[in-house]
Amino acid sequence: MSTQARVVACLWYDGCAEEAARFYVDSFDDSRITDIHHATTDWPAGKAGDVLTVGFTIADNAFLALNGGPGVAFTDAISFQLMTEDQAQTDRYWDAIIQGGGTEIACSWCRDRWGVRWQIVPRALINGLADPDPAAAARVMQAMMGMVKIDIAAIEAARRGDAV
Repeated sequence: MSTQARVVACLWYDGCAEEAARFYVDSFDDSRITDIHHATTDWPAGKAGDVLTVGFTIADNAFLALNGGPGVAFTDAISFQLMTEDQAQTDRYWDAIIQGGGTEIACSWCRDRWGVRWQIVPRALINGLADPDPAAAARVMQAMMGMVKIDIAAIEAARRGDAV
């Protein structure tokens, strides 16, 4: 793990920290494994020599995957919001997250196969929700509420007030 990062998100896994970290690194641009640490002694969730932690980055943000053991599940209380620039990038990241057992939720939210919640959010959505025209922002909000994965063309049409 980078000692330069001031805040690092630590994600708790049950024996699959390295698999999860490699999945994220393979799925997202500007991402890499920074280090892998093996346990020096036995611990409640594993044996000496097992992978204990995996440091990695996603889009230059520091994460630590910990093989902490069973009984700790991810919840909707924490999610990672990944901003996208266009529909192709939105689709690529969305598809990566839900592959192999992930699930679609609603309004840009999805869950990966380990239960981590993600929001794949096009900048067009944020811009539309912040439109200085309250009617345009309301139309964007209403359009988003009917979506699972965000459709940028539909968001932009709602912002303009085009009939959909």
